[in-house]
Amino acid sequence: MKRFIKILKENYQFLFMVLPGTIWFLIFCYTPMFGVVIAFKDLKLRGKGFLDSILSSEWLGLKNFEFLFKTQDAWIITRNTVLYNLVFIFLGLFVSVAIAIILTEISNKKLGKLLQTGMFLPYFLSMVVISYFMFILLSDKGIINNVITSFGGESRGWYLDPKPWPVILVLTNLIKGAGYGSVIYLASIAGINISYYEAAKIDGATKGQQIKYITLPMLKPVMIMLTLLAIGGIFRGDFGLFYQVPRNSGVLYPVTDIIDTYVYRSLATLGDFGMSSAAGLYQSVVGFVLIMISNYVVGKLDNDSALF
Repeated sequence: MKRFIKILKENYQFLFMVLPGTIWFLIFCYTPMFGVVIAFKDLKLRGKGFLDSILSSEWLGLKNFEFLFKTQDAWIITRNTVLYNLVFIFLGLFVSVAIAIILTEISNKKLGKLLQTGMFLPYFLSMVVISYFMFILLSDKGIINNVITSFGGESRGWYLDPKPWPVILVLTNLIKGAGYGSVIYLASIAGINISYYEAAKIDGATKGQQIKYITLPMLKPVMIMLTLLAIGGIFRGDFGLFYQVPRNSGVLYPVTDIIDTYVYRSLATLGDFGMSSAAGLYQSVVGFVLIMISNYVVGKLDNDSALF
């Protein structure tokens, strides 16, 4: 106890610095965790208040979870959620690292800053805005169909054809997020000791060899850490991407429907809070388990690269 008090006294300046963030997390992240109990109840809102409604609602056990697992679409939405996220994680990692390396290798700094700003911009656009851009491109009288017909081809009903949508969604996600995702890698590259590159140049290493033997190994811990964290959200999808961009077209559900959109449409009809909470809890628990398993595997292969 004395040692603990001594540590507090020695580090009180740093503790005060993190105090606002700690309070924010306690209020907005940890206190609401009491609401997890809603996933196991038939929540009925009553006049005495929300807390009383939770406590007095009927206990259902795991019945709310049956909503996800007994539906005919359970396999489709789970498959789409996992496969899309796997592509987003690993392809996004490759593209983000590539962008960071390319930007650092551009000798003209003004051009590099211009390209960097242009790549960051899509991240700050809402998916609603992006969905309208996509509609301008893909609608029956959109830009792409006009180009196709101008060359003698036949216009295509993009919102009625599921086949191209996996590619469209992946490209949309990359365009929106890859530039912003490269920020951490840019910072990591900037922190690499320049003497490594100078020594490599003296030894006659080419740019490709410098990237292969210096830049990528130095980025490896950051790449593993961000990938592990991303795996935790593998059962969650970008609702705007999968709902707004395909414009909720029923024909496209087999390739655009994920857990989040399915739950939203179901609950918009049923209005059942318990089912919504059950879906969120299921996604969080699975994500936590996947992080722990992935971290354990990474720890066995390379202990220094594990999160903990």
